[in-house]
Order: sequence, then C-alpha cells, then structure tokens
Amino acid sequence: MEVYTVKVEEATPANGDKPSAGPVYRNIYAKDGLLQLPDDIDSPWDLFSEAVKKYPENPMLGRRQFTDGKAGGYVWQTYQQVYDMTMNIGSALRRRGINPGDRCGIFGPNCPEWVMAMEACTSQGICYVPLYDTLGVNAVEFIINHAEMSIAFVHESKITSLWKCLSKCSTHLKTIVSFGGMTKEQKKEAENYGISCFSWQELISLGNADSGLPMKSKDDICTIMYTSGTTGDPKGVILTNKALVAEVLTYEHLFRETDKVVTEEDSYFSFLPLAHIFDQIMENYCIYKGASIGFWQGDIRYLMEDIQEMKPTVFCGVPRVYDRIYTGIQQKIASGGLFARKLFEYAYDYKLGNMKKGLKQHEASPFFDNLVFNKIKQSLGGRARIMISGAAPLPRHVEEFMRVTSGSMFVQGYGLTESTAGCLTSIANKLSMMGTVGVPVTTIEARLESVPEMGYDALSAVPRGEICLRGTTLFSGYHKRPDLSNEVIIDGWFHTGDIGEWQPDGTMKIIDRKKNIFKLSQGEYVAVEVLESTYAQCPLVTTIWVYGNSFESFLVGVVVPERKALEDWALFNNVSGSFEELCNYPKAKNYVLEEINNTGRKFGLKGFEMLKAIILDPTPFSIERDLITPTFKLKRPQLLKYYKERIDAMYDEVKGATF
Repeated sequence: MEVYTVKVEEATPANGDKPSAGPVYRNIYAKDGLLQLPDDIDSPWDLFSEAVKKYPENPMLGRRQFTDGKAGGYVWQTYQQVYDMTMNIGSALRRRGINPGDRCGIFGPNCPEWVMAMEACTSQGICYVPLYDTLGVNAVEFIINHAEMSIAFVHESKITSLWKCLSKCSTHLKTIVSFGGMTKEQKKEAENYGISCFSWQELISLGNADSGLPMKSKDDICTIMYTSGTTGDPKGVILTNKALVAEVLTYEHLFRETDKVVTEEDSYFSFLPLAHIFDQIMENYCIYKGASIGFWQGDIRYLMEDIQEMKPTVFCGVPRVYDRIYTGIQQKIASGGLFARKLFEYAYDYKLGNMKKGLKQHEASPFFDNLVFNKIKQSLGGRARIMISGAAPLPRHVEEFMRVTSGSMFVQGYGLTESTAGCLTSIANKLSMMGTVGVPVTTIEARLESVPEMGYDALSAVPRGEICLRGTTLFSGYHKRPDLSNEVIIDGWFHTGDIGEWQPDGTMKIIDRKKNIFKLSQGEYVAVEVLESTYAQCPLVTTIWVYGNSFESFLVGVVVPERKALEDWALFNNVSGSFEELCNYPKAKNYVLEEINNTGRKFGLKGFEMLKAIILDPTPFSIERDLITPTFKLKRPQLLKYYKERIDAMYDEVKGATF
C-alpha cells in the first residue's frame, strides 16, 4: 500500500488540561520541508504583473455579450488591457486618498470588474475586503464599520442593499464606485452622508497608468475575509500576501508532481463566489499561469448554457453542483432503454476496474470514453480536464461517478477561510483516496488532537481527533478579535473544529464536527443552536431539534409541539382526534412547519436556514430516552440514532416531491 504522508514529529501525551496529540504529518512531496516562497514574489500583484509580461495578448477576463437581451458569445479582454485598466484604477484610488494598508470593499457577483478592483488594490498595497449579504441582515453594515472601510466598489445589483445602510456607515466610508453607473438620486442620497460616488469610467479617468507602485511585503495584509461559522457577528479572517501566494504555489507544486499544471492554454469557469476564498485562489492561480477566466451570467437557470458556450478546461464546483449533474445523468440513463443502460453499466464497471488496478482515468478505457462517456464530457463543454470539488464533503458514489465518467482529473479537498482555502487535498488519479479529503498540501503540517469528551483519541490504533494545522498558508488571526484568535490558535496550532480520522495510507477522513456548526452541500454554514433558539420562539413549539448534514442541501427538524396551541388549532379547523393523532395529521404538520418558518423569517433567517419538513413528536425529549442531558441540552448523536429512519424518510419524501 502506498502511503502519501511522512511523520515529522512524534505524538505528545496529555499534560494537565492539554489533551494528547498525535504525530505531525506532511505531504510526501514536502518531506524535506514545507514549500518556500521565491524571493522575487512578494504579493499576488507579482503573480499578475509577471503573467502580463509573458502573455500580454492572451485573453484574460471574458463575459457574454448581450444583443437585444440575448446572450451571445464570450467577449474577452487581454492581460495587457486588464493591466492598463487596473493601473489606472489603482492610481485613481491613491488620488482619492486611499493609501497602502487602508481597506477597500468589493460588493457584487463575479465579473471582470471584481477581479480588476482586487488587482488594483493589490497593486497599491491596499487591503481588499469582500462584502456579501448572505451572512445576515446587518452583515454589510457590520463589515464596513468593523473593517473601517474608506471606499467600496459595488455592482449595480447591490446598490440598493448598500444604500440601505449608508446612514450607519458614513463614519469611515467616503467613496463608492459602481461597476457600471448609478442614478442622480442615488448619488445625491450618498452625498447627503458625505460620500462621493463615481461610475467605473469616471474612476478610470481619474487615474494615470504610468504612476509608480509602492513597495510590498510578504507580511502585508492582502485581504480581510469575513466568515460565518459562529453564533455572533462575522469574523474577519486576516490573510497576508504570503498566505495567498503560498496557496497558489502549492496548487502549482501538486499539479506538477501528480498530473499536469494549468497553462496559458487553459480556461477557468468563474461562478463560485469570488467573495469566498476558494474561487479567489483558483482565479489567482489561473492568472499566475496566463489562463483565461470566463464569468457566468449570474443566473443559475443559464449555468449549463454558459458552460456550453465557454467550454472551460478547469471547473470547480461544490457537492450540490456535482450531485445535480449525477442525478440528471442517472435519470437519462434510466430512461434510455435496456441496451443503452446495460452498455453504460458494462463500460462503467470495466473502466472502474482498470482504475482500481492503478491506471489513470484517461488510460483506463479510451474506447468507452469515446463511445459511452463522451456525452457526459460534452455536457460540461467537452474540454474539461481538471475538476475540483470543495466547500463540503462529496458523497462517495458521486465522486466515483465523476472520476469514472467525466473524462477529467477529478479531486476533492478540504479547507477553510482560515487556511486560505485548501489545506488537505486528494492526489490526482489515486482512486484509493476516494471518500477522503486527501493529504496535507505542501505548505501545511497536520496532526490530530484528542477530544476526550467526545470519545476521540488521537493516539489510538485508529487515530481520531480534532484536525489541527500549522504552516505558511494559515491566517494571521481575526481582525480586532484577539480573544477569538487565541481560542483557536494554541501553541502555534490552528484548531479547525473538525474531527478527522487518519487512514492507513495517510489520507484524512472528516467524521464529525466539534461544535454544532456544519455546511450544507452547497457550502452554506449552518449554526443549528442559533436556529433552534430562534424557532423555539414560535408559540407552537415546546422543543425543537434541527438536523442537517454536509451531504444534504436543506434542513429538517423534530418538533415537540405546544399541546394547547395545537389543540386550539384543531378546534378552530374542526379537526378531531387525540394529541398523538394530531401529531400524525399532515395538515397539522404543515401548519406547524409554516408557523416555524414564519418565525424564522420574522427574525431574519436566510432561505437555506428554513426547514423543508418536520416530524411532530407528542412525547417530550427526555433523559430516560437518552435524548437530553440533565441540564436539558440536546444529545445530537443520540437524537439522530433515535429518529434516523424517520429522518431518512423525510429527506426521501422531500427530494421525491422536488423531482
């Protein structure tokens, strides 16, 4: 059996309040030391400016051109054109009094202007701060004030959201730049708060492409990225130039060692949010290599059409996207007739068998790739050669399907904003890594720390514990929150909160979460305790347990209803029966579900935090049933075990109704 990690430090026993920790491991490609940065690359700006010198006429940023409301082909700006515009914008920022180290917001969906605003900031050593409103109702206002932003770029579609909080953000915010234009009324309203407004072209006209650039250091703050994942306000994750550059270079290192690197001939499809670190790193990597980046329209209905038009060679998605592709193909196979179905099954098993023998995906069955699997490849434009899944665990059967049928090198990884995206990744064409998140990248060392209260022992024969990381691609703390930084960075180790299990070949499997926070399959964080405390304010609820996991895209729940409130509803609606019978009555269940979600909306919960289905249980959660602690805290693993069959049935019912 091949092993893909090397041990570089021995385990440490428990000491006082400190739990035991397992050995420290590195990637086999970093056995002699973690990847070091070259002396001549100080910031992401160097990655871009060097690419401009090498590939000035290469297409860099593209979007679909609209004629009479219809989307046509992609129209591209070259590396040189983007560079010239970026230099103008950077110069204009300095003329507006924005200096190195100041904070600049970027608010909007993926588009060429987003990247140009980002590059303009890095050119001048200005810290860019992505803004996005999915973190909560007041998140935009909070981030602007907490980061002390003096300027913000905004897409036209987000102007209304930004304008709602101008009255509370004008202490620091003095300049707003629209990616397009804005109305006279909008300008006037902003000016009433002492904020100057510019269109994209107006700002460019203020700049000078020949202006000089300030010196930049590897340790300068490149970006502050605000993330959810806890119960309070968003946390500002500080990422240095060094962290971003090192993350880009570790991608290059691993591709070079295990498959093929991205080149200037490649093209990347940009649709995962640029406000999140995963897509930012991928785009910086593509820019470093002189590749092309094409943007989607921003409408999920036209996603596949955009892909067909652009025909990317590099594609990144979250599990929900790949699950949709898998489900759609399976439905076509099922309706395709007996011969076609049997041929597909034979081809699939034949290729999978060869891959299990160690053949790379493109070597395992070129014949069936052309005869059977080509249609699947064509559904993603026909040119995809690298496919990456991130943000949440990918179901094993979907990963296997994509590895066998997509005609691409397919890998999945694990990462956080705090680790500058990927910190563990599967290695190209290693089928044994399926179902795991792979091994540490070449800038990271990893170990497991025991969690005795959960029964996880990092020193056992099957090592399990909290995943802890250290290395060059870790964050530098939370902005203005040293208390939170000290909670998760202990003795130089970042504690992720995720529970992992080392596999015999050195790969990591995610098995649990230390806190009750997880991601849905589309990558959205869910803090269930916050939701439960909100939904408990519904008059129909006595107790509620909210459930979801990273393989599902929506939440469900088990509710012990308020007896009198439910019986009053039954009386008003001429429904007879005992309390137990009412809990099984579909209309009663729908009524409670509707009222719970109304409560959620009242308190500003987001769409993915709403419940899609519930069970009504007339019997309260109890210590006797081992569902709560003596202090009435929910025992989540026991609740799942107790209700598992009914939970599974609920998910099947909702998904059946959806399709």
